[in-house]
Amino acid sequence: MTSPKTGPTTRGLHVLYIPAVCALIAFQGYFSQYLFSADPELAPGPLTRRESLTFNTLLACVWVTYYFACTVDPGRYHFPPSSTKTTTTTSSPTDPDLLRPTSTSTTPPTRRHCKKCAHPKPLRAHHCRHCNRCIPKMDHHCPWTGTCVSLQTFPSFLRFLLYTNLALWYLTTLLWQRLAAVWSARHLPAYLGPSAVGLVGLVALVVVNGMTVVALGVMLYTTVRGWVFNCTLIEEWEVERHEAVLGRMAKMGGGGGGGGGDGEGEGDGGLFWGDGDAAMRQALARIEYPYDLGVFANMAQAMGTRNVLRWFLPVFGGGPVVDNKTPGKGVGWEWEENGFNDLPGLWPPPDPEKMRQERRGAWPGAGLQRDEAYDAYQTQEEVKAAFARRQEEDLLRRQHGRAPQGHQPSGIIAELEEWDGDDHSEGYEVVGEPLWTNSDGDRLWDYGVDEDVEEEIIPARGDDEDVPLAELIRRRKVRTREDDV
Repeated sequence: MTSPKTGPTTRGLHVLYIPAVCALIAFQGYFSQYLFSADPELAPGPLTRRESLTFNTLLACVWVTYYFACTVDPGRYHFPPSSTKTTTTTSSPTDPDLLRPTSTSTTPPTRRHCKKCAHPKPLRAHHCRHCNRCIPKMDHHCPWTGTCVSLQTFPSFLRFLLYTNLALWYLTTLLWQRLAAVWSARHLPAYLGPSAVGLVGLVALVVVNGMTVVALGVMLYTTVRGWVFNCTLIEEWEVERHEAVLGRMAKMGGGGGGGGGDGEGEGDGGLFWGDGDAAMRQALARIEYPYDLGVFANMAQAMGTRNVLRWFLPVFGGGPVVDNKTPGKGVGWEWEENGFNDLPGLWPPPDPEKMRQERRGAWPGAGLQRDEAYDAYQTQEEVKAAFARRQEEDLLRRQHGRAPQGHQPSGIIAELEEWDGDDHSEGYEVVGEPLWTNSDGDRLWDYGVDEDVEEEIIPARGDDEDVPLAELIRRRKVRTREDDV
C-alpha cells in the first residue's frame, strides 16, 4: 500500500526510497532535455536558452532543498538526569516543575511520559518508531526523505515541495507543447513526424510526470494547509477524532446522557459507550484547537522567522531549532495558545478508549502487570462482573454490525493478549477494541507514531506522595463507583 503522505508501508524498502526519488528527479529533469535535443522532429525542438536556464535553475533548487530535507536533523530533546524515570512502582518521580513555562500565554507542564525515552514527553511531540526518539512538533515520518517532518525539518520539506512542484509544472508546459505539436501532425505520414523512440520517450515522460504532479500536488496542499493553520497531520487526526467523539455523544443525548446500548452513530469509528461510562462522557467536553494563532503568526512560527523573504530561500533560509539550553523553556518546549479554551495545556483531547481501558485496569499504559490487574486490585466478584459486562458489550457490537475484524479477538481474551507485550512493527495488528481511524482510514501508526510508549503522568500530591500504587488505584475505583451512583 502506498500513501502520498507517508509512502510505501512495506518493511525493508527504506533503503530504496531516497535513491528512487533521485532517479525520478534525474529522469524527468535530464532525460526530458536529452529527448528534446536528440529528436529534432519533436516540435518545437530543443529548449531555448531561456527555457533551459529556467528549467535547470529550478532543478538546482530541487536538488538543494531535497538535500536539506534529508539531512537536517528533526530535533531532539535533552533532559537533565533528574528527569529520567527510574522506577515503575510509583506514579511518576518526575519533577512537576521540570517543564513549567515562564509565560501564562504558553502551555503548562506536560503530563505525558514516554516509556522508551524514559523522559517526559513535551507537548506536540510524539515518539517516532522509525527515528526511535521523541520528535518535536512531529507531523509525520516521511520515508521519501528518510526522516521526520518536524519542527526543525518542516521549512526544508516545504521548500522542497514548493520547488519540486514548480519544476514539475514547468516541465508539464514543455511536454504539453510537444504533445500538441504531435497531435496537430497526426494526419501527416509517419516518416515526417518524430521517431518511434521519441514518441515512446514522450509518452513515458507524460505518464510519469502526470502521476508525480498529482502525488506531490496532494503533498503540497496538505503541507501548506498545515502551515497556514499551524496544525500537523497528527493533530488533524486528533481534531477529527475529537469531533467524532463529540458527535457520538450528541447522538446519545450529550455528556450526561444515559446508557450506551442505543444504536451506533455514524462516524464514531467504533467508539462504544457502556452503561457505566456516564462519568467518562462528562469528562469529554469540547476542546478547541489551541495553536491556531492567525495566518501570518502561524506561518512565521513554522518558518522560525517573520522575514518573508527567507521563507523561500533554497539556502540560508534557516528554521526553528529546539532550545535545549534550559529544558522546559523556549522553542520546542513552550507553545503559545490562542486562549479559546478556559485553561491552557488541554490539547490533545483525552482518548475515550484509553480512558475506558484504564478504568478496567487493563490498559498497558497504566503500568500494571497482568497478575496485579486481575488479582491484587479486584475481588473475584469484580472480575466476574467485568467479564459479564464485556460479554454484553461484545454482543451489542455484533448486533450493530461493528464487531472487530474476524482475525482480531475481543473481550477478555483480547485484553489478556494485550499484556503479552508483542511488537507489532511487522504489521499493525489490532487486538481488543478496533482502533479509531479518520475519514482516510489513517491511524497514528500510519504517521510513524509509536502509540504504545505513551502514558499519563499522575503527579503525587499531598498525603498521596508515599502511598503505594495499589492503594491509589483502589481509591480511584471507589471514587469512580461513587460518581456512577
